[in-house]
Amino acid sequence: MRLSEHFTLQEFERSRKAQELGIDNHVPARLIPALEQLCQQVLEPLRIYAEEPVVISSGYRCPRLNRLVGGALLSQHVKGEAADIRIPDRLTGMRWFAWLMENTTFDQLIWERRGSTCWIHVSCRKDLTLNRHQVLFLRK
Repeated sequence: MRLSEHFTLQEFERSRKAQELGIDNHVPARLIPALEQLCQQVLEPLRIYAEEPVVISSGYRCPRLNRLVGGALLSQHVKGEAADIRIPDRLTGMRWFAWLMENTTFDQLIWERRGSTCWIHVSCRKDLTLNRHQVLFLRK
């Protein structure tokens, strides 16, 4: 199922950890509008700007999967409102991050780093008026 021109539902359901553990990580139908909003407001504009694929490394997480990967108790991944984006390299990631900050309607935009690996977490609430435009830098 297409959520936008360049993003599919399957990209958000894909999880190596869920597959390893035999966890059903299918998105409930009631959350699909939130994923569509995230794609339309944030990910699709980034894809157009980047002129290259934007890869989702972590999209939707069912509550069980979220607990097992150490996700926040109220994670927006569980609500279908968040995605972690794999960056091709650090410089490109910083460029994408700055562009997202200036050009999209987001709730949270987080530059995350674990060791030498970096990625971008972005979220967008279904109700755009509730977006906080919060920018964070986290090192795990």
